Amino acid sequence: MKRRSAFFTIVAAGLLLFNACSKGPTPEESFQAYVADWEEQDFAAMYGRLATESKEAITKDDFVERYENIYAGIEVHNLKIQTNPPEDLEPDENGEVRIPFELSMETLAGPVTFSFEGTLIQEEQGDESGWFVKWDERMIFPQMEPGDKVRAKTVKAERGEITDRHGSGLAVNGTAVAIGIVPGQLGDDGAEAKSQLADELGISVEEIDKKLAADWVQPDLFVPIATLPQGDVERIAALMEIPGVTKQDVPARVYPYGEAAAHLTGYVGEITAEEWEELKEEGYRKDDVLGKSGLEQVFEERLRGEDGGVITIESEAGEEKEVIAEKEPRHGEDIQLTVDMVLQESLYNEMKGDAGTAVALHPKTGEVLALVNSPAYDPNAFVLGLSGEQWEEWEGDPKKPLLNRFAQLFAPGSAFKPVTAAIGLEAGALRPEEKREISGRSWQADASWGNYTVRRVTDPGKPVNLRDAFVYSDNIYFAQTALDIGEEAFLEGAKGFGIGEKIPFAYPVKASQLAGEDGIQSEVQLADTGYGQGQVLMSALHLALTYTPLVNGGNMLAPQLEKSEGEPAQEVWKEQVISEETAELILSDLIDVVEHPKGTGREAKISGVTIAGKTGTAELKESQDDETGTENGWFVAVDTDDPSLLIAMMVEDVKDRGGSHYVVPKVKKVMGDFLRSD
Repeated sequence: MKRRSAFFTIVAAGLLLFNACSKGPTPEESFQAYVADWEEQDFAAMYGRLATESKEAITKDDFVERYENIYAGIEVHNLKIQTNPPEDLEPDENGEVRIPFELSMETLAGPVTFSFEGTLIQEEQGDESGWFVKWDERMIFPQMEPGDKVRAKTVKAERGEITDRHGSGLAVNGTAVAIGIVPGQLGDDGAEAKSQLADELGISVEEIDKKLAADWVQPDLFVPIATLPQGDVERIAALMEIPGVTKQDVPARVYPYGEAAAHLTGYVGEITAEEWEELKEEGYRKDDVLGKSGLEQVFEERLRGEDGGVITIESEAGEEKEVIAEKEPRHGEDIQLTVDMVLQESLYNEMKGDAGTAVALHPKTGEVLALVNSPAYDPNAFVLGLSGEQWEEWEGDPKKPLLNRFAQLFAPGSAFKPVTAAIGLEAGALRPEEKREISGRSWQADASWGNYTVRRVTDPGKPVNLRDAFVYSDNIYFAQTALDIGEEAFLEGAKGFGIGEKIPFAYPVKASQLAGEDGIQSEVQLADTGYGQGQVLMSALHLALTYTPLVNGGNMLAPQLEKSEGEPAQEVWKEQVISEETAELILSDLIDVVEHPKGTGREAKISGVTIAGKTGTAELKESQDDETGTENGWFVAVDTDDPSLLIAMMVEDVKDRGGSHYVVPKVKKVMGDFLRSD
């Protein structure tokens, strides 16, 4: 009886103590405060809420460091903890309160969840009396014991590859050669070896010394200094002759076609601190690479994939005890383009040395067969490590190899005349057989034009109809046609060709324009617009697309960059932009531009192939009398018997080099080679 009385006395005392403590934070409130700090990953504040016996078992610094290292290592984010206290929460015979909780978090190995319980005890700490958490390793992971370690490993996703229509790689996962030093093998003349290495690599000895001074460097460890492409065989062999210098194969993004596809593929690079801050919520890590330009950037989300990972618990003896979480990597998507790299290289080689751009399409499907920029850079240099010297060379090159011209706008000159003719025919403002009486090589509408005149290169010495105007590329004829059409109808007709709109295309290309923001401001500007001058600006891609209605019954096609399964399906951007009759008429006239012995495109004639084409020479100068200006030359051509290739090429600075006649043979060469091989 006395024992029972004593037991009731103890319990009563415990209840009195529990109730007395209820004047301060309750156990639920105390644990909820601990959980709030936990969700914020404020580990120092968490430590302040631990019971005395827990603090005696682990120091604050060790506690904070343990949590920080584990959570950083497994890449914890979106940490959430739900407490589930029982309704009849009371201390047990030891004065302890247990509150179940469920934890969920995202990690490098995917979502991790577990259920456990927090144990609290009432005690005094200094001047504070309340409920404190009894902590041990099981609150990190329930499977853990003292001395255990948490191990995390990222399983990298492979970046998707970019290939051409035939499967040839444009951007692939390959290997490069890391050139480095094993310090212990430098020998007595290490300074000389480093000097030789610096000279060969185009870097300073100070850069080499900085890498050799890293904390992790040991005499027998390989210290990477630079990375070279596998194909640089002779240079690598020469480097291997230097004492202490050795090599290792390392994974690398490789661009097999180099300059020929540089602006198309772009390149990848290491993520910067600023980029990581912006993208970390999308799963990027500080050691990731991402697309910096070109298709590597455009298709970044599809190419990058998603890393996998595994989290394990390892015993003090180094043995794996349990796998906490595991996620397989999701490799990036491989993307096959419509581009034909044989054609791409052929165009690039024809243009090499000149500044300009070229676009090739399949005129019946809209498939983009080539997007060429000249000159260009080597994208491999950005991946392997671009020297300051090389960057300065590219930056200072007046031909601007870093500029992506196929995404830019240029005055199309006379290559725009088919658009003017189409608008005039559709508006009823142009009668193709009607001959205009034009005298001489210059003309103005009236005296209000002042000293300004429209000039033509050739005076055929006879009245000119539409066919003649195309053959001789008569600026005066098309200037007069533009005035007959009128500003409003011309603007409306240009909209029909998508001018002023963004092209529906995966690769970002600037929108073309017929005039600036203020529109067509004068009769002179309207006249100049008729032959592709004034303020007309077009990309080579858009200009090429305006020729597709001529072989598609009046429909203007949308460009396609990704190869589809099976036979390509034609995608129409602008349906019936012109009538079938208008299309046939203009196409016939453009055939004469090539076939006629005096046609401006006569140099494009290919035996056994019927080519339609239009030349263009765009003047770039401050005024009509400016003698210091330059010229860009254009030629757009399409085979017409069984249309399979349409090329638009522009070469800058063709003044005193034949104007557009400098460009025509280049297009002919590429077109002839392609059609014969096809």
